[in-house]
Amino acid sequence: MSNLVPFSFDLSSLVPRSVASLYSHLVTRPTGQALRVGIESQLAELGSGCISVLDFTQVAVLDYSCADEAVAKLIKRFQPRDRPAEAYFLARGVAEQHREPLEEVLARHGLVLAADVAGMGYTLLGAPSMLEQLSWAALQQAGSATAREVAAVVHKDESEVASALDSLAYRRAVVPGEAPGSYYALSALLS
Repeated sequence: MSNLVPFSFDLSSLVPRSVASLYSHLVTRPTGQALRVGIESQLAELGSGCISVLDFTQVAVLDYSCADEAVAKLIKRFQPRDRPAEAYFLARGVAEQHREPLEEVLARHGLVLAADVAGMGYTLLGAPSMLEQLSWAALQQAGSATAREVAAVVHKDESEVASALDSLAYRRAVVPGEAPGSYYALSALLS
């Protein structure tokens, strides 16, 4: 699945096209819904698998209701088998003022999101299990790896690690590789 196309969404620039609002302030549920619908539409039109980069760099304010509509519901829509496109999600430009609303809404829905967080680098936001967190971090470090290789790094059972990585792939935070039992970190596919 390494043939995914990176597709970036500057969330602050989508707002003017979607709703009348202060462009760098992502507040209110209707704003979030408009953003989500716009992103879903563009992903469906793309017609190929992609890594959707949600860029928060120019976003000054993000409230909980907008994060719920724009991010959590977006990720949930692309989990089931009948998803509109093969999309994975990575957040970029996440600052402290974005992190708390994102963490809370993701955790509430049992979701995860790989994110480039200011001052921390890539991290996994939301509600990962401890084994998912460990496995994701090892995969992130390697860029790509098999479940066996990740299990050796985290000192856990290979079948449990494979299950954790499969769960992260279903939740759109890692990409399954072409070879059985192999995976890619989203950030590795962007470079």
